[in-house]
Amino acid sequence: MALARTLAVGVIGVDGHLVEVEAHLAGGLPGLALIGLPDAALAEARDRIRAAVLNSGQKWPDERITVGLFPATLPKSGSGFDLAMALAILAAAGAVPVPEPRHRVLLGELALDGRVRPVRGVLPAVLAAVDAGVTRVVVPTRNAAEAALVPGAQVEPVPDLRSAIGLLRGEYEPEPVPARYPADGGRAGVDALDLADVAGQSRGRLAVEVAAAGGHHLYLQGPPGGGKTMLADRLPGLLPDLDLAAAIEVTAVHSVAGVLPADTPLVSRPPYRSPHHSATPAALVGAGTTTIRPGLACQAHRGVLFLDEAAEFSRTALDALRQPLESGTIEIARARMTTRFPARFLLVLAANPCPCARARAAGANACECPSAVRRRYQARLSGPLLDRIDLQIEVGAPSRAELRADSGTAESSAVVAQRVAAARTAMRSRLRGTPWRTNAEVPGAVLRRNWPLPPEVTSAADRAYETGSLTARGLDRVLRVAWTLADLEGAGRPGPAQLGLALDLRIPGRSR
Repeated sequence: MALARTLAVGVIGVDGHLVEVEAHLAGGLPGLALIGLPDAALAEARDRIRAAVLNSGQKWPDERITVGLFPATLPKSGSGFDLAMALAILAAAGAVPVPEPRHRVLLGELALDGRVRPVRGVLPAVLAAVDAGVTRVVVPTRNAAEAALVPGAQVEPVPDLRSAIGLLRGEYEPEPVPARYPADGGRAGVDALDLADVAGQSRGRLAVEVAAAGGHHLYLQGPPGGGKTMLADRLPGLLPDLDLAAAIEVTAVHSVAGVLPADTPLVSRPPYRSPHHSATPAALVGAGTTTIRPGLACQAHRGVLFLDEAAEFSRTALDALRQPLESGTIEIARARMTTRFPARFLLVLAANPCPCARARAAGANACECPSAVRRRYQARLSGPLLDRIDLQIEVGAPSRAELRADSGTAESSAVVAQRVAAARTAMRSRLRGTPWRTNAEVPGAVLRRNWPLPPEVTSAADRAYETGSLTARGLDRVLRVAWTLADLEGAGRPGPAQLGLALDLRIPGRSR
């Protein structure tokens, strides 16, 4: 009878949990029993591990093998436990030295020929290991750059099971893996889209600038060809680079989702997601039974989620975003587990005024849609959802005069991005010592208590609230936008002009 232990990490959502892998060899009919709440992919590890061990030149123990994954009450999923289980079995059989369980963490999926394949969720797994005091992590070679992003981690990449066995025997010394960061900050893609290209939409460019500066949600309504999609596509180029903490947070989500590019281990730019209008609620917020994967809204964390043709999305899919717009998180409950993903994204909606989309393009009488059809079309964006959108503007088709006036005079993305960065700096200074980063994240009660404004400044917003043009939530959002406008102008606090403009950007048609 022999017993050996190794250490792995199970990832639930974006949180890693240390898992102790025990292998016990005893007399009886040869076979392998796996216990500890494994899922189907993990249960298939029996055949993968046996073939990998044999094809790596090792003898498979001809005994009764029991492999336990502890804590037994924690659900285990995926194939990332293969390497830890294989080495625990070989250690129990005496083929390799028995490793100290707290010495290193082992992560990786085994191919039948013994190669160690990359797995999802390496970054949150290594973060959990380092937080628990285990700094040496053995990972697949293709995951090494991702694992090296964690400060304090000593990454030991292995291409195959033979190398992992040699590592435990002291016969293989992997090369150190330095942390790699994008040389250009990841701006190459966004710099190709310039805000100056959107001619004749000065109001739309202002709304996009305010949204980028304060992290405010934006709704653009107007006919086709007015520039709604162009404005949304250029919004990410105005956002500043992610700081290291936010970049690691976003990279962890993308790692779990399996969308992290192999050549870009760190997501240093705010992500941008633009799903097709046929996307389901599960695609937006995440889904799964034994393994829950983050949806597109979670993948847009600290970035932009753009829903073009928003009225064509299902009502259920749109309303699924209401809760994360307030809390910044998405919680998915299943029978075996409850998973929470971060989802602090900037939502941009773009929609036509009616199904035929000619209400504004050719005059009020050009629309062929009955009033009931128009109401049903616009009602797909529910009142509670729109009430959570800070900026709501109409983007009309620009005239020739407006196009000529903007020719060569519209500000570039680089110029606007500098103002956005300066406004973000002012916000950080004001919000220092709080858990919030932008004006859009500050709760209304805290904003009124810590940074109160005199009645003569808020009088216009108060009147709008009393007449029913604003809800209590809408009033808070107008105040947040006013603070962002003040930050963009370099003012210490908002005045009546900023409150008035915030109202104009909140209530469509108010300025006309």
